[in-house]
Amino acid sequence: MNPQAKLLSISSLFLGSTITITSNHWIMAWTGLEINTLAILPLISKSHHPRAIEAATKYFLVQAAASALLLFSSMTNAWYTGQWDITQLTHPTSCLLLTTAISIKLGLVPFHFWFPEILQGTSLTTGLLLATVLKFPPITLLLLTSPSLNPTLLTTMAVASAALGGWAGLNQTQTRKILAFSSISHLGWMAIILVYNPKLTLITFYLYCLMTIPIFLTLDTIKTLK
Repeated sequence: MNPQAKLLSISSLFLGSTITITSNHWIMAWTGLEINTLAILPLISKSHHPRAIEAATKYFLVQAAASALLLFSSMTNAWYTGQWDITQLTHPTSCLLLTTAISIKLGLVPFHFWFPEILQGTSLTTGLLLATVLKFPPITLLLLTSPSLNPTLLTTMAVASAALGGWAGLNQTQTRKILAFSSISHLGWMAIILVYNPKLTLITFYLYCLMTIPIFLTLDTIKTLK
């Protein structure tokens, strides 16, 4: 991959994350998420292997659907309340749609099918970005909107993610798929904690990143191919 193109993609990735994390307006948060999606696509498909192209296509379709649902949620809330502020999401339908949209973005059960396949179809370094950097903006949105989220739906998906992530990981022989299901399981625990203590969710996410980064870098160093 061209060094300039790689630099542009990585810069855009961090720009998109920063925009989403620092925004108060739903349109800006959505813009940051879209920049993230478009920035990671060249990195996923850089090997030009059919599996990498398939992973990039799947990622684009899933993330575009989730972003559209998130935008629809905020528009519905603005229609009824006149508010575009992230912390002012009060309409019940909007809260339900937002919970679903962020769950798709993160890959919580039952919207988890895309994550293991995409992680398996790309390189370990790009997989590291997918498992850590690209999880941070949706996690931030979860924290900002935690009082507005549908607690029943979120808890159900969180428990299912924690359980299925552990069980499905036992059934895998491919390293990247094991890491993907491990990530799903960890996200499930984060979502459960969010209902009770949002700040603790952020600490859990930092610990998850501290564990995940060395694993991916070690596997990349020893050239693990599976």
